[in-house]
Amino acid sequence: MNFKTIISLSLALLICSAGGNAQTTAKKSSHSAAHRQLLANQAKSKDQIRLIEKNSFMDLIDDIEPEPDIYTEGWNSKRVNPFKESDVPNRHVLNVTGYAMPVGHPSIRVNSNYGYRAKFGRMHKGIDLHIRSNDTIYAAYDGKVRLTSYEARGYGNYIILRHPNELETVYGHLNKILVKPNQVVRAGQPIGLGGSTGRSTGPHLHFETRYMGYAINPSAIFDFANKTVHTDTYTFTKSTYTQPRNFAPRHDRAKSEDNPYKSAETTVASYVVKSGDTVASIARSYGISATTLRKLNGMKQTDKIRVGQELKLK
Repeated sequence: MNFKTIISLSLALLICSAGGNAQTTAKKSSHSAAHRQLLANQAKSKDQIRLIEKNSFMDLIDDIEPEPDIYTEGWNSKRVNPFKESDVPNRHVLNVTGYAMPVGHPSIRVNSNYGYRAKFGRMHKGIDLHIRSNDTIYAAYDGKVRLTSYEARGYGNYIILRHPNELETVYGHLNKILVKPNQVVRAGQPIGLGGSTGRSTGPHLHFETRYMGYAINPSAIFDFANKTVHTDTYTFTKSTYTQPRNFAPRHDRAKSEDNPYKSAETTVASYVVKSGDTVASIARSYGISATTLRKLNGMKQTDKIRVGQELKLK
């Protein structure tokens, strides 16, 4: 075999080899594209299943958003609790006059009260007030903005105000913050727009009242149903700050205290759905379960509510 023949055979082998590799690569590329599409379809299906499961779970429970405590870090943190336990008196009288309601609805509805959440093993350290998305939120007292921040797994966008009466108030799940740190505000001044940011299942205002880091039950200070304060002063004690005050007649008081998710027994027979409402939020507001609300209205688990729809409550 001469040199030319060897060269010719070598070139032929190289060409065949290149063609074979190209064919193999093309097949592999085609297979990879199909495989990726199959995986994408599977992932999409799994995401849809997870979304349905998540929505069903969130709709069945009463309160999925136990608020992480923003008063747990040191002085150098923006989430500081500037008070030492040794500085907090066992008893102190606070002047709670000069107030404004933090929401402006003609009738204020409590979605979820302050109190221990057994399912989460922690306290819900504020009270949830019903709002529609982008409703104006107001400063409860004269004061100064101590902190504005965002917490994805809890309060979402929130504001902390410090007041001359020694209280601090917290406003959580806001869509928009309208004030800045160190800004002086007056009672009733708009400070934000309400929403459902952070760990929240629907629009509401998470509202807290604090004294030297202690989260006082807001219902111990405010009578939200009547849009006033119970008395001109509130006496803080370490043994009673978690307890609400209720000056309604005893039989009405017993009804409201049986259910931690409502402020009073409802006599309303129906409700017209508003923007931002969910089956779960409406059910909580009137002290019934979401399942009961659906049964009363002949609804399936997957049925959606619409603005303007009238729902039976009894």
